[in-house]
Amino acid sequence: MRSSITRRKFLVGSGQVAVGGSTLGALLAACGGSPATPAVTAVTPETLVYWVTGYKPKSAAGTGSGLVDSATAKFASSHAKTTVNITGYTGDQAGYTKLIQAIQSGGIVDIFRVSADELPLMIQENLLSPIDDYLDDNDKSDIYPNDLSAIASNGKHYAWPLWIPPVGMYLNLDVFQERGVTPPTGDWTYEQFVEIAQKLTFTRANGDKVYGYAGMIDPGVLNTWPFIMGDGGVPFNSDNTKYTFNSDKGISGLQKLVDLAQKYHVTPPDFGGSLAGSDLITGFSQRKTYAMYSAPSGDSVTYKAAGLNFTVHAMPMGDLSTPFTTGGIGLVAVASIDDATRRKAAMDLAKYLTGSQVQQDIPGYYLAPAARKSVQVTAPVSLFSPFVSYTWLAPNIAQWGQIRTLIHPQIQKAVLGQISAADALNGPANDINTLLSGS
Repeated sequence: MRSSITRRKFLVGSGQVAVGGSTLGALLAACGGSPATPAVTAVTPETLVYWVTGYKPKSAAGTGSGLVDSATAKFASSHAKTTVNITGYTGDQAGYTKLIQAIQSGGIVDIFRVSADELPLMIQENLLSPIDDYLDDNDKSDIYPNDLSAIASNGKHYAWPLWIPPVGMYLNLDVFQERGVTPPTGDWTYEQFVEIAQKLTFTRANGDKVYGYAGMIDPGVLNTWPFIMGDGGVPFNSDNTKYTFNSDKGISGLQKLVDLAQKYHVTPPDFGGSLAGSDLITGFSQRKTYAMYSAPSGDSVTYKAAGLNFTVHAMPMGDLSTPFTTGGIGLVAVASIDDATRRKAAMDLAKYLTGSQVQQDIPGYYLAPAARKSVQVTAPVSLFSPFVSYTWLAPNIAQWGQIRTLIHPQIQKAVLGQISAADALNGPANDINTLLSGS
């Protein structure tokens, strides 16, 4: 739990001093305040600290970070005693670890964005404030039932569902035009995708190497998993008690991802290694050296604001021969806060940031299909809406974070050609089954 002493602090950088109510009363008395009116208590303004994945301060209006600025400013304008300070963190394993450490330290983060697959462990570690006292009947009827289930544990709900971001394939249409390649229409197969990616892998006259496909492989994301799972392999059995990713279908799916690098050579050299989200965005939009990459919907808003010539397509189908993708449920959670007034302020902000009013106040605010029935997303986010119905969601188990960190290094080694696909998925089997059994 978080100590209230961290809230009585000097805000030197902003030239403000936050003073507790009893201290303020003493100061008034010292300045000649009348002792006959001690029952009048001043309300200290709350400054909430909001952590947001990928946030960059002073971004242009209409971009992802700019929308966050606009939404929090709108909230603050109607809540005179509340201000919001925003901190950005990366949406990978390193960023998630930093977030956890900040919550555990206390006084560093009040409210934050996080994916549902991180939730079980945070609940287990008592890092969150349940939302049930602030979740009314209108909320319960508006939020999709499967999203409510995803935030439930032991009869309580632990975060506000924001959106469902499925992974799609970004296409830079300028690169397609440069090579005279027709963009795909309708469903496409893995083999058709490879053929197109090969045509889009070339060297420009100025020496720039262009790659048909790129993707981020990191324990914190599932952006390349549609390839791995597209043949029908799944990480666990139906009740999440046994590891099954090392099935023939799982291995053949991973081999498809490996082949993009090792057989077809349509990926950059750092694919599977150090390729970061910021590298992908720069290579796709500014340098235009990545023709296609797979990721959720957030980047699309930035590209639209920049006037980039792009579109989004469904992920190519594997041996399942049906559309498939991966994703998660984006959440806004409130850290464990002892002070009831401060907790209420944080809950009010979280509820606003995940509701329908914020979309009315800030058009285009939603960067993925919404978790509420009352919210209709706009283009280009709406390009991702058709994927939601067949999106695989990460399991709601506390061990998921640990299991991801066991699987992903093996995937990286396979993609880099260091081990076989079979060895990659067989390697962590014993450790993962031990975690699942609770031993």
